Amino acid sequence: MKLTLRQMEIFLNVVKSGHLTNVAKEMSLSQSAISMSIKELENILGRPVFDRINKKLILNELGRAFHKEISPIFKKLSDIEYEFKNSINRGIIRVGASTTIVDYLMPSIICKYMNNYPDVQISLKEGNSKEIINMIKDGNIDIGFIEGMVLDAEIISEKIGVDELIVVSADPSLTQSYFIDSLASRRWVLREEGSGTREIFLDYIKEKTESLNIFLELGHTESIKSILSNHHCLTCISKIAVQHEIAEGKLRQVNIRNFKCKRNFLMIYHKDKYHSGLFEKFSYFSKQMIAQMLDK
Repeated sequence: MKLTLRQMEIFLNVVKSGHLTNVAKEMSLSQSAISMSIKELENILGRPVFDRINKKLILNELGRAFHKEISPIFKKLSDIEYEFKNSINRGIIRVGASTTIVDYLMPSIICKYMNNYPDVQISLKEGNSKEIINMIKDGNIDIGFIEGMVLDAEIISEKIGVDELIVVSADPSLTQSYFIDSLASRRWVLREEGSGTREIFLDYIKEKTESLNIFLELGHTESIKSILSNHHCLTCISKIAVQHEIAEGKLRQVNIRNFKCKRNFLMIYHKDKYHSGLFEKFSYFSKQMIAQMLDK
């Protein structure tokens, strides 16, 4: 397409005014630039669109037909430009979150945000912490929410809350107080490699026990809880992920001595990310919501 938006704008202004000098003054351009634009437009169309009568430009038959077609198109484009320049409550934001956050925090955040701002669309992708970081670096998402820490020069991270990891099991015999090394030989089911939960837990206990009997690795927290309900094994998991099961007696928190394993919830984005009004508003809203939910 050779016709430009600038040529459309000049054409419509000339139609409205009829004099090149007036249009040049209004658009802060030279009269020769206005004249050249009209000539280029006529060359593209292959025929004149104006009759030159008494030093005034008057639309001819082709010009009137062209004006009828082009005027609503240009107005629509102008409206779109205005809306996106002046509205932070419209558009699409691509969000990624690690499993714990996507399951237990993000649904409430997204539902409430979209209820408040129905013209905003949110695309949500799930992955472990490592996968979410890679999505940010590849430009596949705008903002991410993960656990743990980030050691990558391309990623900006902001602490938005603190999560507690606890050891849980459905085994009714685990009623005493234990050191973690005394339970190391029992069967453990953990998240897969790359999971923030797994990395934080294993790093925390590495000086307390030499090895852990990991008999199963799963990619989702809900799958781990299902295994726990039917087997006498243990896991380390976010407290917010099992609060209902503990309250209902389906799982129990194992009392581990000297065990205070906590991690940060982080909001991450690329260091070169443009902070649009929509980005700023969603990130602020999410931080406030997560803080409220963790307080509860």
